[in-house]
Amino acid sequence: MDAQVGSPRPARDQDIEMTLLIEAVYLKYHYDFRGYATASLRRRLATAADRFGCRSLTQLQDRLIHEPGIFPELLNYLTVQVSEMFRDPGYFKVLRESVMPLLRTYPSLRVWVAGCSSGEEVYSLAILLREEGLLERTTIYATDINPRALERAEAGVYEIDRIPKFTENHRDSGARTSLSDYYTAGYGRAVFDKSLRKNIVFSDHSLATDSVFAEVQLVSCRNVLIYFDRKLQDRAIGLFREALVRRGVLGIGSKESIRFTHHAEAFEPLSRDLRVYQKRGDA
Repeated sequence: MDAQVGSPRPARDQDIEMTLLIEAVYLKYHYDFRGYATASLRRRLATAADRFGCRSLTQLQDRLIHEPGIFPELLNYLTVQVSEMFRDPGYFKVLRESVMPLLRTYPSLRVWVAGCSSGEEVYSLAILLREEGLLERTTIYATDINPRALERAEAGVYEIDRIPKFTENHRDSGARTSLSDYYTAGYGRAVFDKSLRKNIVFSDHSLATDSVFAEVQLVSCRNVLIYFDRKLQDRAIGLFREALVRRGVLGIGSKESIRFTHHAEAFEPLSRDLRVYQKRGDA
C-alpha cells in the first residue's frame, strides 16, 4: 500500500517516495531538485499531491512519468514564486547609496538577477538603475528554471491591488521618482513600461546544473538559497563568485547567509544586516 501523504506514521516512507519522485523528475524532465531543502520540498509536494488528487507521492510519481502534461503545473509547486517589487526596501537603499556609485565607474554594466520568478525584483532593479541614470548602459540577465514564471516576468503585468505595497516599498527605498511613472493601470492590472524591458534578457538557467554564462558587476539572488541544502547553496555562491568581476557585488535574502559556504572568505560585507557583499579584490 502507498504511504499516505501527510500521515504521521510513514515519515521515512514519505522521504523515500519523495527521493524517488525527485529522481524521476530529474531523469524524465532534466530538472534537478535533488539539492533542495527537504522540509520545504516535502510541504510543496504534499500540496501538489493533493492538487492532483494523489493519495501518495508514489501515485504522483506514476502520473508524472506517464502524463507529461501535468509537469508544467507541478513545476509551479516545486518553484516558489512569492515576491514583490522593492521587497525589503532597505536592501535597495543600500544598492542605491553604496553600490550605484561603484557601478557608475563602469562604462557598461551587466547585472544578473538569479531566480527571478515572476519578475518583480527585475523591474525593481530596472527602475532603480533608471533613476540613477544607469539603465541605458546596463544589460540585466533575469534567469529562472520555470518557463511560466519567465513568461510572466517578461510580460511585466501585475494585479493592481499589489501596487500600493509596491509603491510603499519603492518610496522607502529612497525613490527619486513616482512608481506610477512606470506603469499603466487598467482592467485590474498594472502593465509596466516596455522601455524597462529593453535591456533585460530573460533566460532559462538552473543554479543546480548550469554554468556561468557572463561576467557581471552585480548579482542579486534573494530568497532562493533558502530553498537549497548546504551543498547546493555552496554551488550557487560559487557560480556567483565566478561570475562577478573583481570588487563585484552580491545581494542575497535577509534570511540567507554565505557564512557556511566554501566561498565566505571571498567576500566582505557592504551591509551585513541587509546581506550585501563585495567580492574581494584577490578572490
